[in-house]
Amino acid sequence: MHTFMHGTAVWDVSRPPRPSRVPGVTMAGFRVHDLDALRMVPHPAVTLLLEFGAGTPVLDTATGEQQRGCLVAGPGLGSGGAVRVRGQDVECVQVRLSPVIARAVLGVPPAELDGAVVPLDALWGREASRIRERLGEAPSWQARFALADALLGRRYAAGPPVDPEVARAWERMTTGHGLLRIDELAADVGWSRKRLWSRFRSQLGLPPKRAARLVRFDHAAHRLVAGEGPARVAAETGYADQSHLHRDVVAFTGATPAKVAGEPFLAVDDIAWPGR
Repeated sequence: MHTFMHGTAVWDVSRPPRPSRVPGVTMAGFRVHDLDALRMVPHPAVTLLLEFGAGTPVLDTATGEQQRGCLVAGPGLGSGGAVRVRGQDVECVQVRLSPVIARAVLGVPPAELDGAVVPLDALWGREASRIRERLGEAPSWQARFALADALLGRRYAAGPPVDPEVARAWERMTTGHGLLRIDELAADVGWSRKRLWSRFRSQLGLPPKRAARLVRFDHAAHRLVAGEGPARVAAETGYADQSHLHRDVVAFTGATPAKVAGEPFLAVDDIAWPGR
């Protein structure tokens, strides 16, 4: 158990003792007594929130709607800074799914999420209620991680894989921090640009250019959180200049780079997902 503090809120953070059996799955456990209304910062992964405690996290969406309970969020949820999460006595396992495996695990293509958030029971039916009950009955965080991992492993094994070329393009995009040109990715996998765009969009949920922009933003945002100056971050992460970085950060978060550098959902990553 690790502790992360933000203002008066204290977050207890737990990590699994070993990597998931499913490549592309990472998870962490959170217990927060008083979760203020915090900005959701867009992330390249599909986020799966498995809550099980006495309290319930509440997601306030950009349209004014509220989502509660176990949720699934598509890549890039929170763009524009209009999505907030809050709650009392929140306990949950948060899972990050690579878009490459999300279709198999969720049972629907990530394209159907399109940066939105949906209740998990809309995708999994009664299985969502059963995993919530089992997580609540589990005696420890390690037992909860084992339950979640077993479930994800079963669903992944039974689900359809993405095209190897799409998986390869995503790997190159993420390891290159979103800096490779789409033409280069298409040539690398032996496809035309048009074919890569179509298959990538339908299987991963984002068109390649938008996905690359999100990956680049995520990398730059975490460097800002680490204390690096905006000018250096802009120069070393593929932005034309500091103003370009500023515009991209505002577009994704509704906040300036200086403000984003203090966002708790980014700062907690080094505790919850070290070496991400």
